[in-house]
Amino acid sequence: MGRRRFLAGAGASGAAGFLTGTASSSAHAQGRQPLRRGDGKGPGPEAFDKDTLLLVPDRVLLPKGVVKDHAVLVKKGVFRDIGSTARLTAAHPHLDPVRLEGHLLMPGFVDAHHHLTQSFGKAQAFGQPSEIFKTVWEPLEHALDEETAELAAKLAALESLRGGFTTVADAGTRAPVDVAALAKGTEAAGIRCVLGKVVSDGKGGEEHLERWDGHPLVHPSLAIPVPENATEKVLKRTAQLCADAGAVFQIHVNEHLAAVERSLKSVGRRPLDHLHHVGALGRHTLCAHTTLLSPREVRLLADTGAAVSYNPVASAWKGNAVAQAGMMAAFDVRFGTGTDGTRGDGFRMVDAAETAQRLTSGIDTGDSVCGAGRLWLDHATVKSADALGLGATTGQIAVGKAADFLLVDLDIPELTPSWDLEWELVRLANRDQISAVVVAGRLRLWHGWPPHWDGPALVRRAAEVGREVVHRADIRRVDPVPGD
Repeated sequence: MGRRRFLAGAGASGAAGFLTGTASSSAHAQGRQPLRRGDGKGPGPEAFDKDTLLLVPDRVLLPKGVVKDHAVLVKKGVFRDIGSTARLTAAHPHLDPVRLEGHLLMPGFVDAHHHLTQSFGKAQAFGQPSEIFKTVWEPLEHALDEETAELAAKLAALESLRGGFTTVADAGTRAPVDVAALAKGTEAAGIRCVLGKVVSDGKGGEEHLERWDGHPLVHPSLAIPVPENATEKVLKRTAQLCADAGAVFQIHVNEHLAAVERSLKSVGRRPLDHLHHVGALGRHTLCAHTTLLSPREVRLLADTGAAVSYNPVASAWKGNAVAQAGMMAAFDVRFGTGTDGTRGDGFRMVDAAETAQRLTSGIDTGDSVCGAGRLWLDHATVKSADALGLGATTGQIAVGKAADFLLVDLDIPELTPSWDLEWELVRLANRDQISAVVVAGRLRLWHGWPPHWDGPALVRRAAEVGREVVHRADIRRVDPVPGD
Protein backbone atom coordinates (compact mmCIF):
# COMPACT_ATOMS: atom_id res chain seq x y z
CA MET A 1 0.00 0.00 0.00
CA GLY A 2 1.35 3.41 -0.91
CA ARG A 3 2.59 5.59 1.94
CA ARG A 4 0.78 8.66 0.62
CA ARG A 5 -2.55 6.87 0.50
CA PHE A 6 -2.08 5.59 4.03
CA LEU A 7 -1.15 8.96 5.44
CA ALA A 8 -4.19 10.52 3.88
CA GLY A 9 -6.35 8.26 6.01
CA ALA A 10 -4.49 8.73 9.30
CA GLY A 11 -6.22 11.12 11.63
CA ALA A 12 -5.35 12.58 15.01
CA SER A 13 -6.75 9.52 16.75
CA GLY A 14 -3.88 7.49 15.32
CA ALA A 15 -1.26 9.71 16.94
CA ALA A 16 -2.76 9.08 20.36
CA GLY A 17 -2.51 5.34 19.86
CA PHE A 18 1.02 5.10 18.52
CA LEU A 19 2.27 3.29 21.63
CA THR A 20 -0.79 1.39 22.76
CA GLY A 21 -1.62 -0.20 19.41
CA THR A 22 -5.18 1.08 19.29
CA ALA A 23 -7.26 0.70 16.16
CA SER A 24 -6.63 3.13 13.36
CA SER A 25 -9.21 5.43 11.85
CA SER A 26 -11.98 4.17 9.55
CA ALA A 27 -10.43 5.99 6.61
CA HIS A 28 -7.16 4.21 7.37
CA ALA A 29 -8.96 0.86 7.33
CA GLN A 30 -10.74 1.71 4.05
CA GLY A 31 -7.33 2.09 2.38
CA ARG A 32 -6.74 -1.68 2.42
CA GLN A 33 -5.73 -3.35 -0.81
CA PRO A 34 -6.46 -6.80 -2.16
CA LEU A 35 -3.75 -9.41 -1.69
CA ARG A 36 -2.55 -9.14 -5.26
CA ARG A 37 -1.59 -5.81 -6.72
CA GLY A 38 -2.98 -4.66 -10.03
CA ASP A 39 -5.61 -7.27 -10.85
CA GLY A 40 -8.01 -6.51 -7.98
CA LYS A 41 -8.45 -10.21 -7.20
CA GLY A 42 -7.85 -12.15 -4.06
CA PRO A 43 -8.82 -11.82 -0.40
CA GLY A 44 -8.43 -8.70 1.68
CA PRO A 45 -6.98 -8.52 5.20
CA GLU A 46 -10.35 -9.26 6.78
CA ALA A 47 -10.03 -12.83 5.47
CA PHE A 48 -7.36 -13.45 8.12
CA ASP A 49 -9.44 -12.28 11.07
CA LYS A 50 -10.50 -15.79 12.08
CA ASP A 51 -9.33 -18.32 14.66
CA THR A 52 -9.26 -21.04 12.00
CA LEU A 53 -7.84 -20.52 8.51
CA LEU A 54 -7.50 -22.87 5.57
CA LEU A 55 -4.81 -21.22 3.41
CA VAL A 56 -4.23 -22.31 -0.17
CA PRO A 57 -1.15 -20.53 -1.57
CA ASP A 58 0.51 -21.13 -4.90
CA ARG A 59 3.57 -22.60 -3.16
CA VAL A 60 4.71 -23.43 0.37
CA LEU A 61 8.27 -23.50 1.67
CA LEU A 62 8.34 -26.64 3.80
CA PRO A 63 11.34 -28.23 5.57
CA LYS A 64 11.67 -30.59 2.60
CA GLY A 65 11.63 -27.72 0.09
CA VAL A 66 9.21 -25.71 -2.02
CA VAL A 67 5.99 -27.56 -2.89
CA LYS A 68 2.91 -26.80 -4.95
CA ASP A 69 -0.71 -27.90 -4.56
CA HIS A 70 -0.49 -27.76 -0.77
CA ALA A 71 -2.75 -26.18 1.81
CA VAL A 72 -2.12 -25.16 5.40
CA LEU A 73 -4.57 -25.27 8.30
CA VAL A 74 -4.05 -22.67 11.04
CA LYS A 75 -6.05 -22.92 14.24
CA LYS A 76 -5.67 -20.65 17.27
CA GLY A 77 -2.30 -19.40 16.13
CA VAL A 78 -0.73 -22.81 15.40
CA PHE A 79 -0.19 -24.89 12.24
CA ARG A 80 -2.57 -27.83 12.75
CA ASP A 81 -2.34 -29.60 9.41
CA ILE A 82 -0.31 -29.37 6.20
CA GLY A 83 -0.87 -31.46 3.10
CA SER A 84 -2.31 -31.66 -0.37
CA THR A 85 -4.95 -29.11 -1.18
CA ALA A 86 -7.35 -31.85 -2.20
CA ARG A 87 -7.01 -33.66 1.13
CA LEU A 88 -7.31 -30.59 3.35
CA THR A 89 -10.26 -29.04 1.51
CA ALA A 90 -12.07 -32.39 1.60
CA ALA A 91 -11.31 -32.81 5.30
CA HIS A 92 -12.62 -29.34 6.18
CA PRO A 93 -15.67 -28.69 3.97
CA HIS A 94 -17.04 -26.19 6.52
CA LEU A 95 -14.08 -23.85 5.95
CA ASP A 96 -13.93 -21.35 3.11
CA PRO A 97 -10.41 -21.72 1.65
CA VAL A 98 -8.39 -18.50 1.50
CA ARG A 99 -6.85 -18.79 -1.95
CA LEU A 100 -3.53 -16.97 -2.30
CA GLU A 101 -2.77 -17.18 -5.99
CA GLY A 102 0.72 -16.24 -7.09
CA HIS A 103 2.02 -16.27 -3.51
CA LEU A 104 4.54 -18.26 -1.52
CA LEU A 105 3.78 -19.08 2.11
CA MET A 106 7.14 -19.27 3.91
CA PRO A 107 8.43 -19.07 7.49
CA GLY A 108 9.02 -15.60 8.87
CA PHE A 109 12.64 -14.56 9.30
CA VAL A 110 14.11 -14.82 12.80
CA ASP A 111 16.53 -12.05 13.81
CA ALA A 112 18.97 -13.69 16.21
CA HIS A 113 20.63 -10.43 17.30
CA HIS A 114 19.04 -6.99 17.61
CA HIS A 115 19.29 -3.85 19.75
CA LEU A 116 15.75 -2.49 19.85
CA THR A 117 16.60 0.69 21.76
CA GLN A 118 19.16 1.80 19.18
CA SER A 119 16.61 2.44 16.44
CA PHE A 120 16.88 6.24 16.71
CA GLY A 121 20.62 6.07 16.01
CA LYS A 122 20.89 4.30 12.67
CA ALA A 123 23.22 6.46 10.54
CA GLN A 124 25.00 7.81 13.62
CA ALA A 125 27.07 4.62 13.46
CA PHE A 126 27.90 4.87 9.76
CA GLY A 127 31.51 5.52 8.84
CA GLN A 128 32.71 5.03 12.42
CA PRO A 129 35.45 2.74 13.81
CA SER A 130 34.36 -0.79 14.62
CA GLU A 131 34.04 -0.34 18.39
CA ILE A 132 31.46 2.41 18.93
CA PHE A 133 29.45 1.29 21.93
CA LYS A 134 31.11 3.84 24.23
CA THR A 135 30.81 6.77 21.83
CA VAL A 136 27.45 6.14 20.13
CA TRP A 137 25.27 3.40 21.63
CA GLU A 138 25.71 3.95 25.36
CA PRO A 139 25.05 7.73 25.15
CA LEU A 140 22.03 7.11 22.92
CA GLU A 141 20.48 4.48 25.17
CA HIS A 142 21.22 6.46 28.34
CA ALA A 143 19.20 9.34 26.88
CA LEU A 144 16.03 7.21 26.81
CA ASP A 145 13.25 7.12 29.38
CA GLU A 146 10.37 4.64 29.66
CA GLU A 147 8.23 6.29 26.98
CA THR A 148 10.99 6.84 24.44
CA ALA A 149 12.43 3.36 25.01
CA GLU A 150 9.00 1.89 24.26
CA LEU A 151 8.70 4.06 21.18
CA ALA A 152 12.17 3.04 19.95
CA ALA A 153 11.33 -0.64 20.44
CA LYS A 154 8.00 -0.35 18.64
CA LEU A 155 9.65 1.51 15.75
CA ALA A 156 12.30 -1.22 15.49
CA ALA A 157 9.58 -3.88 15.63
CA LEU A 158 7.62 -2.22 12.81
CA GLU A 159 10.73 -2.02 10.65
CA SER A 160 11.47 -5.68 11.36
CA LEU A 161 7.93 -6.75 10.44
CA ARG A 162 8.17 -4.76 7.21
CA GLY A 163 11.33 -6.71 6.43
CA GLY A 164 9.68 -10.08 7.01
CA PHE A 165 10.90 -10.79 10.54
CA THR A 166 8.39 -12.47 12.80
CA THR A 167 10.85 -12.85 15.70
CA VAL A 168 13.58 -10.55 17.03
CA ALA A 169 16.08 -11.13 19.83
CA ASP A 170 16.98 -8.05 21.83
CA ALA A 171 20.47 -8.45 23.28
CA GLY A 172 19.81 -6.29 26.34
CA THR A 173 19.55 -2.53 26.60
CA ARG A 174 21.73 -0.10 28.55
CA ALA A 175 18.80 2.31 28.83
CA PRO A 176 17.95 3.12 32.48
CA VAL A 177 14.45 1.66 32.16
CA ASP A 178 12.47 -1.43 33.05
CA VAL A 179 12.72 -3.77 30.05
CA ALA A 180 8.94 -4.07 30.27
CA ALA A 181 8.94 -0.91 28.15
CA LEU A 182 10.51 -2.88 25.31
CA ALA A 183 8.08 -5.74 25.77
CA LYS A 184 5.19 -3.31 25.62
CA GLY A 185 6.45 -1.87 22.34
CA THR A 186 7.09 -5.19 20.62
CA GLU A 187 3.85 -6.73 21.87
CA ALA A 188 1.83 -3.77 20.59
CA ALA A 189 3.51 -4.14 17.19
CA GLY A 190 2.76 -7.87 17.24
CA ILE A 191 6.24 -9.32 16.82
CA ARG A 192 7.68 -12.24 18.78
CA CYS A 193 10.55 -11.06 21.00
CA VAL A 194 13.37 -12.74 22.86
CA LEU A 195 13.80 -10.12 25.57
CA GLY A 196 17.27 -9.82 27.03
CA LYS A 197 18.00 -8.27 30.41
CA VAL A 198 21.55 -7.20 31.22
CA VAL A 199 22.67 -8.82 34.49
CA SER A 200 26.39 -8.02 34.59
CA ASP A 201 26.08 -7.35 38.33
CA GLY A 202 24.50 -10.74 38.90
CA LYS A 203 21.18 -9.27 40.03
CA GLY A 204 17.63 -9.68 38.76
CA GLY A 205 18.15 -12.70 36.52
CA GLU A 206 15.78 -15.13 38.18
CA GLU A 207 13.05 -12.51 38.52
CA HIS A 208 13.28 -11.63 34.83
CA LEU A 209 13.05 -15.25 33.72
CA GLU A 210 10.03 -15.87 35.94
CA ARG A 211 8.33 -12.60 35.00
CA TRP A 212 7.87 -13.54 31.36
CA ASP A 213 7.56 -17.28 31.70
CA GLY A 214 4.67 -18.50 29.58
CA HIS A 215 4.07 -15.20 27.77
CA PRO A 216 2.76 -15.88 24.24
CA LEU A 217 5.07 -13.40 22.47
CA VAL A 218 7.81 -12.44 24.95
CA HIS A 219 10.53 -14.99 25.70
CA PRO A 220 12.90 -13.98 28.52
CA SER A 221 16.67 -14.09 28.14
CA LEU A 222 19.65 -12.94 30.21
CA ALA A 223 22.52 -10.93 28.78
CA ILE A 224 26.00 -9.71 29.63
CA PRO A 225 27.38 -7.38 26.94
CA VAL A 226 30.93 -8.84 26.87
CA PRO A 227 32.63 -11.48 29.06
CA GLU A 228 34.91 -9.09 30.94
CA ASN A 229 31.90 -7.06 32.12
CA ALA A 230 31.13 -9.68 34.78
CA THR A 231 33.02 -11.80 37.26
CA GLU A 232 33.70 -15.44 36.53
CA LYS A 233 31.13 -16.41 39.14
CA VAL A 234 28.42 -14.22 37.55
CA LEU A 235 29.19 -15.51 34.05
CA LYS A 236 28.86 -19.13 35.14
CA ARG A 237 25.74 -18.56 37.24
CA THR A 238 23.99 -16.58 34.49
CA ALA A 239 24.65 -19.31 31.96
CA GLN A 240 23.35 -21.91 34.40
CA LEU A 241 20.18 -19.92 35.14
CA CYS A 242 19.42 -19.81 31.43
CA ALA A 243 20.16 -23.50 30.98
CA ASP A 244 17.82 -24.40 33.85
CA ALA A 245 15.05 -22.15 32.49
CA GLY A 246 15.41 -23.18 28.84
CA ALA A 247 16.33 -19.59 27.94
CA VAL A 248 19.35 -18.21 26.10
CA PHE A 249 22.32 -16.41 27.61
CA GLN A 250 23.27 -13.65 25.15
CA ILE A 251 26.78 -12.25 25.00
CA HIS A 252 28.97 -10.45 22.45
CA VAL A 253 32.00 -12.60 21.62
CA ASN A 254 34.99 -11.94 19.33
CA GLU A 255 33.08 -9.13 17.64
CA HIS A 256 36.15 -7.31 16.36
CA LEU A 257 39.88 -7.07 16.96
CA ALA A 258 39.52 -4.38 19.65
CA ALA A 259 37.22 -6.66 21.66
CA VAL A 260 39.58 -9.62 21.42
CA GLU A 261 42.60 -7.55 22.47
CA ARG A 262 40.70 -5.88 25.32
CA SER A 263 39.75 -9.30 26.66
CA LEU A 264 43.35 -10.51 26.45
CA LYS A 265 44.49 -7.49 28.44
CA SER A 266 41.75 -7.65 31.07
CA VAL A 267 41.34 -11.38 31.74
CA GLY A 268 44.28 -12.93 29.89
CA ARG A 269 42.13 -14.92 27.46
CA ARG A 270 40.23 -14.42 24.24
CA PRO A 271 36.48 -13.89 24.84
CA LEU A 272 35.27 -17.30 23.68
CA ASP A 273 38.08 -19.10 25.45
CA HIS A 274 37.30 -17.17 28.64
CA LEU A 275 33.64 -18.25 28.55
CA HIS A 276 34.72 -21.84 28.17
CA HIS A 277 37.30 -21.53 30.95
CA VAL A 278 34.71 -20.30 33.49
CA GLY A 279 32.10 -22.88 32.48
CA ALA A 280 29.71 -20.48 30.72
CA LEU A 281 29.91 -21.90 27.22
CA GLY A 282 27.11 -24.37 26.58
CA ARG A 283 24.03 -25.12 24.53
CA HIS A 284 22.10 -22.21 26.02
CA THR A 285 24.86 -19.69 25.24
CA LEU A 286 24.25 -17.43 22.25
CA CYS A 287 27.46 -15.78 21.08
CA ALA A 288 26.87 -12.68 18.99
CA HIS A 289 29.21 -12.02 16.03
CA THR A 290 32.18 -14.42 16.61
CA THR A 291 33.89 -12.86 13.61
CA LEU A 292 37.42 -13.80 14.71
CA LEU A 293 37.68 -17.51 15.48
CA SER A 294 40.76 -19.65 15.73
CA PRO A 295 40.47 -23.29 14.59
CA ARG A 296 40.41 -24.30 18.26
CA GLU A 297 37.49 -21.94 18.92
CA VAL A 298 35.46 -23.39 16.05
CA ARG A 299 36.00 -26.78 17.65
CA LEU A 300 34.95 -25.41 21.05
CA LEU A 301 31.66 -24.17 19.62
CA ALA A 302 30.95 -27.49 17.96
CA ASP A 303 31.85 -29.53 21.04
CA THR A 304 29.88 -27.43 23.55
CA GLY A 305 26.81 -26.91 21.36
CA ALA A 306 26.93 -23.15 21.90
CA ALA A 307 25.08 -21.10 19.29
CA VAL A 308 26.24 -18.14 17.23
CA SER A 309 24.52 -15.16 15.67
CA TYR A 310 26.10 -14.47 12.27
CA ASN A 311 25.56 -10.77 11.53
CA PRO A 312 26.83 -10.12 8.00
CA VAL A 313 25.46 -6.59 7.55
CA ALA A 314 27.07 -5.52 10.81
CA SER A 315 30.42 -6.79 9.49
CA ALA A 316 30.00 -4.75 6.33
CA TRP A 317 28.86 -1.57 8.06
CA LYS A 318 30.79 -1.40 11.31
CA GLY A 319 33.07 -4.38 11.77
CA ASN A 320 36.52 -5.46 10.66
CA ALA A 321 35.92 -9.17 10.05
CA VAL A 322 33.29 -11.63 8.79
CA ALA A 323 32.24 -14.71 10.73
CA GLN A 324 33.30 -17.99 9.14
CA ALA A 325 29.73 -19.11 8.57
CA GLY A 326 30.59 -21.62 5.87
CA MET A 327 33.18 -23.22 8.14
CA MET A 328 30.73 -23.28 11.04
CA ALA A 329 28.11 -24.98 8.88
CA ALA A 330 30.64 -27.62 7.83
CA PHE A 331 31.52 -28.33 11.47
CA ASP A 332 27.86 -28.38 12.60
CA VAL A 333 28.20 -25.27 14.74
CA ARG A 334 24.71 -24.02 15.54
CA PHE A 335 24.16 -20.55 14.13
CA GLY A 336 21.41 -18.18 13.16
CA THR A 337 21.56 -14.85 11.38
CA GLY A 338 21.00 -11.44 12.88
CA THR A 339 20.83 -7.80 11.89
CA ASP A 340 22.52 -6.24 14.94
CA GLY A 341 19.95 -3.49 14.44
CA THR A 342 21.46 -2.43 11.11
CA ARG A 343 18.43 -2.75 8.83
CA GLY A 344 15.32 -4.79 9.36
CA ASP A 345 15.19 -6.50 5.98
CA GLY A 346 15.23 -10.29 5.95
CA PHE A 347 15.81 -10.77 2.24
CA ARG A 348 18.73 -8.35 2.17
CA MET A 349 20.13 -10.09 5.26
CA VAL A 350 20.25 -13.52 3.60
CA ASP A 351 21.70 -11.92 0.48
CA ALA A 352 24.42 -10.33 2.63
CA ALA A 353 25.01 -13.63 4.46
CA GLU A 354 25.74 -15.48 1.24
CA THR A 355 27.62 -12.59 -0.38
CA ALA A 356 29.94 -12.15 2.59
CA GLN A 357 30.94 -15.81 2.39
CA ARG A 358 31.51 -15.56 -1.35
CA LEU A 359 33.79 -12.55 -0.93
CA THR A 360 35.75 -13.82 2.08
CA SER A 361 36.19 -17.49 1.22
CA GLY A 362 34.26 -18.63 -1.83
CA ILE A 363 36.25 -16.67 -4.39
CA ASP A 364 39.58 -17.69 -2.87
CA THR A 365 38.69 -21.38 -2.90
CA GLY A 366 36.71 -21.53 -6.13
CA ASP A 367 33.51 -22.31 -4.22
CA SER A 368 30.78 -20.96 -6.49
CA VAL A 369 28.00 -22.41 -4.33
CA CYS A 370 28.83 -21.27 -0.77
CA GLY A 371 26.12 -23.48 0.63
CA ALA A 372 23.47 -22.58 -1.95
CA GLY A 373 20.24 -20.72 -1.31
CA ARG A 374 18.62 -23.21 1.05
CA LEU A 375 21.49 -23.00 3.56
CA TRP A 376 20.95 -19.28 4.09
CA LEU A 377 17.16 -19.54 4.22
CA ASP A 378 17.45 -22.25 6.87
CA HIS A 379 19.90 -20.28 8.99
CA ALA A 380 17.65 -17.22 8.79
CA THR A 381 14.55 -19.14 9.88
CA VAL A 382 14.54 -22.54 11.58
CA LYS A 383 18.19 -22.50 12.64
CA SER A 384 17.92 -18.96 13.95
CA ALA A 385 14.95 -20.14 16.01
CA ASP A 386 17.04 -23.02 17.31
CA ALA A 387 19.88 -20.66 18.25
CA LEU A 388 17.37 -18.64 20.31
CA GLY A 389 15.98 -21.70 22.07
CA LEU A 390 12.73 -21.39 20.10
CA GLY A 391 13.19 -24.36 17.81
CA ALA A 392 10.08 -26.04 19.19
CA THR A 393 8.06 -22.85 18.77
CA THR A 394 8.77 -21.19 15.43
CA GLY A 395 10.96 -21.10 12.33
CA GLN A 396 9.20 -23.67 10.12
CA ILE A 397 5.95 -24.33 8.36
CA ALA A 398 5.33 -27.49 10.35
CA VAL A 399 2.48 -29.00 12.35
CA GLY A 400 2.60 -27.89 15.96
CA LYS A 401 4.70 -24.77 15.32
CA ALA A 402 3.39 -21.24 15.79
CA ALA A 403 1.80 -19.79 12.67
CA ASP A 404 4.55 -17.21 12.08
CA PHE A 405 4.74 -16.78 8.32
CA LEU A 406 5.01 -14.50 5.30
CA LEU A 407 3.02 -14.32 2.08
CA VAL A 408 5.45 -13.41 -0.68
CA ASP A 409 4.30 -12.25 -4.11
CA LEU A 410 5.96 -14.38 -6.80
CA ASP A 411 4.31 -12.74 -9.81
CA ILE A 412 7.02 -10.17 -10.43
CA PRO A 413 9.46 -9.67 -13.32
CA GLU A 414 12.51 -10.51 -11.19
CA LEU A 415 11.27 -14.05 -10.52
CA THR A 416 9.92 -14.73 -14.00
CA PRO A 417 10.55 -17.36 -15.18
CA SER A 418 11.43 -19.09 -11.94
CA TRP A 419 14.00 -21.89 -12.03
CA ASP A 420 15.26 -22.33 -8.46
CA LEU A 421 13.06 -20.45 -6.02
CA GLU A 422 15.27 -20.98 -2.98
CA TRP A 423 18.27 -19.38 -4.69
CA GLU A 424 16.02 -16.68 -6.12
CA LEU A 425 14.67 -15.77 -2.67
CA VAL A 426 18.24 -15.27 -1.42
CA ARG A 427 19.56 -13.25 -4.34
CA LEU A 428 16.56 -11.66 -6.04
CA ALA A 429 13.69 -11.30 -3.59
CA ASN A 430 12.82 -8.01 -1.93
CA ARG A 431 10.76 -6.98 1.08
CA ASP A 432 8.38 -5.11 -1.25
CA GLN A 433 7.11 -8.54 -2.33
CA ILE A 434 5.85 -9.30 1.19
CA SER A 435 2.08 -8.97 0.98
CA ALA A 436 1.33 -10.11 4.52
CA VAL A 437 3.13 -10.91 7.78
CA VAL A 438 1.40 -13.19 10.28
CA VAL A 439 2.62 -13.86 13.84
CA ALA A 440 0.93 -16.41 16.08
CA GLY A 441 -1.88 -16.69 13.53
CA ARG A 442 -2.70 -12.97 13.58
CA LEU A 443 -2.24 -10.64 10.64
CA ARG A 444 0.35 -8.06 11.73
CA LEU A 445 1.24 -6.38 8.45
CA TRP A 446 -0.58 -5.88 5.17
CA HIS A 447 1.44 -4.55 2.23
CA GLY A 448 3.96 -2.98 4.57
CA TRP A 449 1.65 -1.44 7.17
CA PRO A 450 -0.26 -2.71 10.20
CA PRO A 451 -3.99 -3.19 9.52
CA HIS A 452 -5.10 -2.81 13.14
CA TRP A 453 -3.15 0.20 14.40
CA ASP A 454 -1.80 3.42 12.91
CA GLY A 455 1.71 2.78 11.65
CA PRO A 456 2.21 6.14 9.93
CA ALA A 457 1.36 7.93 13.18
CA LEU A 458 4.10 5.95 14.91
CA VAL A 459 6.59 6.91 12.20
CA ARG A 460 5.73 10.60 12.49
CA ARG A 461 6.07 10.50 16.27
CA ALA A 462 9.37 8.60 16.10
CA ALA A 463 10.79 11.14 13.64
CA GLU A 464 10.09 13.93 16.10
CA VAL A 465 11.04 12.20 19.35
CA GLY A 466 14.02 10.34 17.91
CA ARG A 467 15.71 13.53 16.84
CA GLU A 468 15.19 15.00 20.31
CA VAL A 469 16.74 11.92 21.93
CA VAL A 470 19.80 11.99 19.67
CA HIS A 471 20.38 15.68 20.33
CA ARG A 472 20.08 15.04 24.06
CA ALA A 473 22.63 12.22 23.92
CA ASP A 474 26.31 13.07 23.95
CA ILE A 475 27.19 11.12 20.83
CA ARG A 476 30.79 11.55 19.73
CA ARG A 477 31.49 10.76 16.10
CA VAL A 478 34.88 10.62 14.47
CA ASP A 479 33.56 12.80 11.66
CA PRO A 480 30.71 15.28 12.05
CA VAL A 481 27.36 14.49 10.48
CA PRO A 482 27.30 16.13 7.02
CA GLY A 483 25.22 19.27 7.10
CA ASP A 484 25.27 19.70 10.90
